[in-house]
Amino acid sequence: MIGIGTVIPDGTLQAYHEENIRPVMLKEYRGQWLILLFYPGDFTFVCPTELAEMARLYPEFKKLKAEVCGVSTDSAYVHKAWHDTSPTIRSVPFPLLADTTGSLSHGFGVYLEAEGVALRGTFLVDPDGVLRAYEVHDNSIGRNAGEMLRKLQAAIRVRNGEGEVCPANWQPGQSTLTPSLDLVGKL
Repeated sequence: MIGIGTVIPDGTLQAYHEENIRPVMLKEYRGQWLILLFYPGDFTFVCPTELAEMARLYPEFKKLKAEVCGVSTDSAYVHKAWHDTSPTIRSVPFPLLADTTGSLSHGFGVYLEAEGVALRGTFLVDPDGVLRAYEVHDNSIGRNAGEMLRKLQAAIRVRNGEGEVCPANWQPGQSTLTPSLDLVGKL
């Protein structure tokens, strides 16, 4: 499984995006932040609520030079059919990647072998392709897109800071912490 601080693998997947089915290489996203949003499947109950919430906040992610990609084990043709029949999914502006073999889901540790689908996993990748944060949920529990945005903001702040770290519940504009080597040994 890919862990924090490791470079994610390059791979090519078919995607449905902007009315087209096309190949997408993960290395295309180097140089910007990337949020991989794994979900169990198209035409389900919780998934469209999550994708709609990410779509609502998508302009905020783009302002931070981040791309969002939804990922499921459905084919790009199923993504297209879902887009064409669901007003909710029609509003999704980001690519929906087709991990039909489950290899990407497996690599990120979210693949459920018995079901052939992914858990709800959200992975935050920095511009160098390094995994910086992730969370995984049971498929019955929806995620909070606003919290993902906050995590991205914190990751950007830490990347741009000089040895600073973000405390619990940090929000943009709040103070960060600078760890003291004297204190580290006492913790």
